[in-house]
Amino acid sequence: MSVQNCFHCGLTIEKNEEINFDEKKFCCNGCKTVYEIFSLNDLTCYYDFENSPGATPKDIQGKYDFLDNESILSKILEFQEGNTSIASLNIPHIHCSSCIWILENLNKLQPGISISQVNFPEKRVRITFNSDLVSLKTIIYMLSSIGYEPYISLENYETGKTNVDRTLTYKLGVAFFCFGNIMLLSFPEYFEIKEFWLDNYKPFFRILIFILALPSFLYSASGYYVSAYKSIKSKMLNIDIPIALGIIVMFVRSTFDIVMNYGSGFFDSLTGLVFFMLLGKMFQIKTYSFLSFERDFKSYFPIAVTRINSDTSEESVPIYDVIKGNRLLIRNQELIPVDGILISEKAEIDYSFVTGEAVPITKKSGDKVFAGGKQIGKVVEMEVLHSVSQSYLTQLWSNEIFQKKVFQKHKTITDAISRYFTPILLLIAFAGFGYWIFIDANTAFNVFTAVLIVACPCALALTAPFTFGNILRIMGKQKMYLKNALVIEQLAKVDTIVFDKTGTITTNKKSNIIYEGNTISDENYILIKNVLRGSNHPLSRMLYDFLNETKKIAIDDFQEITGKGILASVQNRIIKIGSASFVGNPILDTSEIEKTALHIKIDDLYLGRFVFQNKYREGLEKLFLTLSKSYQIKVLSGDNDGERTNLEAILPKGTELIFNQKPEQKLDFIKYLQDHGQNVMMVGDGLNDAGALAQSNVGISISENVNVFSPACDAILDASEFSRLNYFLKLSQKSILIIKMSFVLSLLYNIVGLSFAITGNLLPLVAAIIMPLSTITIVSFVTLMANYFKSSNLK
Repeated sequence: MSVQNCFHCGLTIEKNEEINFDEKKFCCNGCKTVYEIFSLNDLTCYYDFENSPGATPKDIQGKYDFLDNESILSKILEFQEGNTSIASLNIPHIHCSSCIWILENLNKLQPGISISQVNFPEKRVRITFNSDLVSLKTIIYMLSSIGYEPYISLENYETGKTNVDRTLTYKLGVAFFCFGNIMLLSFPEYFEIKEFWLDNYKPFFRILIFILALPSFLYSASGYYVSAYKSIKSKMLNIDIPIALGIIVMFVRSTFDIVMNYGSGFFDSLTGLVFFMLLGKMFQIKTYSFLSFERDFKSYFPIAVTRINSDTSEESVPIYDVIKGNRLLIRNQELIPVDGILISEKAEIDYSFVTGEAVPITKKSGDKVFAGGKQIGKVVEMEVLHSVSQSYLTQLWSNEIFQKKVFQKHKTITDAISRYFTPILLLIAFAGFGYWIFIDANTAFNVFTAVLIVACPCALALTAPFTFGNILRIMGKQKMYLKNALVIEQLAKVDTIVFDKTGTITTNKKSNIIYEGNTISDENYILIKNVLRGSNHPLSRMLYDFLNETKKIAIDDFQEITGKGILASVQNRIIKIGSASFVGNPILDTSEIEKTALHIKIDDLYLGRFVFQNKYREGLEKLFLTLSKSYQIKVLSGDNDGERTNLEAILPKGTELIFNQKPEQKLDFIKYLQDHGQNVMMVGDGLNDAGALAQSNVGISISENVNVFSPACDAILDASEFSRLNYFLKLSQKSILIIKMSFVLSLLYNIVGLSFAITGNLLPLVAAIIMPLSTITIVSFVTLMANYFKSSNLK
């Protein structure tokens, strides 16, 4: 009688326990129920990705009753505002594409869930749900019912500590112990010493060597077997298959030698092989962790926030300098960087960065406000509850809904090489074994194992991620903050650069401002200063800094209309600050229109205007001259063309200047260039340019100590480093060159190693030592080349 396996979980069905349903066989009612759930919700294609992908659901009735406690629930929830809640759950059973698919379609299984995103490497799923429709407890029971019970440790939530997985360290320690002792016991065999006691106890020592080899073979190398098995099961050959095969062949051959008394076998080589491979894996993980730590520890992007000091003075400080108890000033369109308590009477908070829902939530004085919300409207004050978590802001910036879907060429090359490398490697190993077995059996086994080990493409696979990781780190240290490694690749392809004018090529800090108009009374002066306090537009910020300090008053209503100006009300008085057309000023002299200015109107009385004589960023002329040699340069501006003459005098000939552009027109211009085959980089201030930044192949936002957070951009450049933009572009191009050089180096290493292995001139132990050395070589090469290009004068 043939063995029957469960259609859902794949386990063997015990005799007389078979359950038939829908022409399929199940091992228990739990698996049948899960299948029924999937069938009813049209999710049976879960089984198309992999055969028997599910886990048997467990009875957990009452296990999660503690989630009814609000204080405990608040520790587990990552975000909770109104009826929108977010929880990030650890699910150990995530193991294949079927798991990812079903967990990202939870909204079809449970009403109230809006989004679920899987982080496969960390085995976590981030669930956004409506707490009015479904509770976290219900979601967890639902997950458990389909075989994906989360692991929840309250200790971790209370202390903020995460468990460190030390399995690799233990395996490495066991492998080292076995390797060292087997080498010690094998010394007499190496030198063939003829001595009475050694000869008499030789069988005992061989048995002891066999016993010592077992922990290394069964425990330390277990990860390779599991990975190889899963790879074969999913019909995708990975590099762990030849490694696992080499270890098993060496163990079987060595056991055969001891049993037949042919010798002590290759247990010393086997344990040494396992030790050095695990050592290489440890080195790889530590290096990755170092790069990640550097990126998380530093300010990932130069967001600053306005802190109100005890003497009511205001100063701009980096967000990682904010501590509990500080009072912060949050202007229109600024991101709330920390959890805190609202001090102002009322605020409108947009949490679309966190939840995807763009409907603002009204908060009142004393309410808690969460990091990630964007302040809409008048300026508000808040008190900090916790110091800032940079990793959380980075998570927001890297949120999938803001990512651009760009083809990652180098990753695909690496994947393609790894896919074909394994079958070719197996073919070479078996061919070498077939040739040598008729000449010398020992050499045949050595050749077979050495080929499998020495040609490991780990170094090949590490080339792109380590190169990009180093470039990310280097640019971050020089205040160019990239969202991810893909941006480097896109920067290298840019052929057209579009610059915004105000706040991008002009500086907010060095403008001459002249007032033209009627005398402004003290009362009106106070109104203007306080209204400007809530704006983040570059011209508003310049004028606010230019005006003298006045007393602070409450703004009743505040609205900033993109591309036009500010509309506010204070004590039943209406204040308009913005363009001439917005405030309703009929200027007859067309030459006056060409000036960059902010017009002021209070109630129905036009007071006058503040005219800006823009100061361009230091090094602008030299930067544009350098860029024009390699790129097409274009300047877009929402202002009138009053600055055309000045710009034409300092910019290279042929630079296209386009004025009076609304935000949507900037976006259309970028799209027009892309439709004509150009790779466009947009450089803007991140406020009015969000659409254009998102549309461009690469969007760079210039930051000048203003807490305007723009997920639309791919990178944030500190304004002080603006003149070095060409350097960053060239460094990106050099990173692609480093990858190509590393590919060649890695392939040469494999060709040379295989030539020695196939001819029988490379022992398996030597191959095991060389393998991690190749990884170290590639990582060292990448690091050295990245640092060389970092320090070189890139033209």
